[in-house]
Amino acid sequence: MPAPTVRYLVFDIESVADGRLVSRLRHPDERLEPAEAIRRYRDELMEKYENDFIPYTFQIPISVSVAKVAADFRLIDLVLLDEPEFRPHVITEYFWRGWEKYRRPTLVSFNGRGFDVPLLELAAFRYGVAIPTWFNVAGKSFEQPRNRYNTHSHIDLCELLTNFGSTRFKGGLNLAANLLGKPGKMDVQGDMVQDMYDAGRLAEINGYCRCDVLDTYFVFLRSRVLVGQLSLEVEQQIIVQTKQWLEQRAEQVDAYRIYLEHWGDWPNPWEPAPVEEG
Repeated sequence: MPAPTVRYLVFDIESVADGRLVSRLRHPDERLEPAEAIRRYRDELMEKYENDFIPYTFQIPISVSVAKVAADFRLIDLVLLDEPEFRPHVITEYFWRGWEKYRRPTLVSFNGRGFDVPLLELAAFRYGVAIPTWFNVAGKSFEQPRNRYNTHSHIDLCELLTNFGSTRFKGGLNLAANLLGKPGKMDVQGDMVQDMYDAGRLAEINGYCRCDVLDTYFVFLRSRVLVGQLSLEVEQQIIVQTKQWLEQRAEQVDAYRIYLEHWGDWPNPWEPAPVEEG
């Protein structure tokens, strides 16, 4: 049978600060080593904002995971870009070329419009990767894929759940996934990535990125129930099939094994409660 057509690309990105850039722009006269420049910048941010996360404008992508999803919302595959080299410039090119290769499927993210996409656009700028179809500068503003309200090109699930930023989604993807019984954040948090990368723990970062994509995928499924594109019954069938897909690959991919160890089923309030015996 022919392979199903990719209709959606559910993705997540992990990134780290470019220490040389931080050193050059923030400490031009001191010639700090990259690691020291990053440390000092994080200390400054922590002192000022009580958060040491360096802005995306100083960051480069080091892990991008993408789930290929069919028009019927079933998972086709889940990949890491430029595995096993994970070169930032190649990751960037593969992401944008992949979107074009699959005939511009709808991107799906959680807060991707506020972080992931701007970072990947800036990376394309940095590395000289042309993405004319994404910008579509000759088209009307509402036709341009990067237009905030063009949900045919990009569904940001955080924007969906907040009516395009009208409210704040406290708890983020972790909360949304846990509402559905899925693992959410486990042993790794986003603010740990820089230190993990510096310690050479890229494999763990990649596993974390895969798990975030799985959480995003399950939130995406429920969002399609919310907007009336998928019935609750079919969504539950797809979840069962996806769990089987993960089980078949868990021996080869540690991230899937860990995800399954923390797996939870959505407590369906529409099902009759089990009758207790005795």
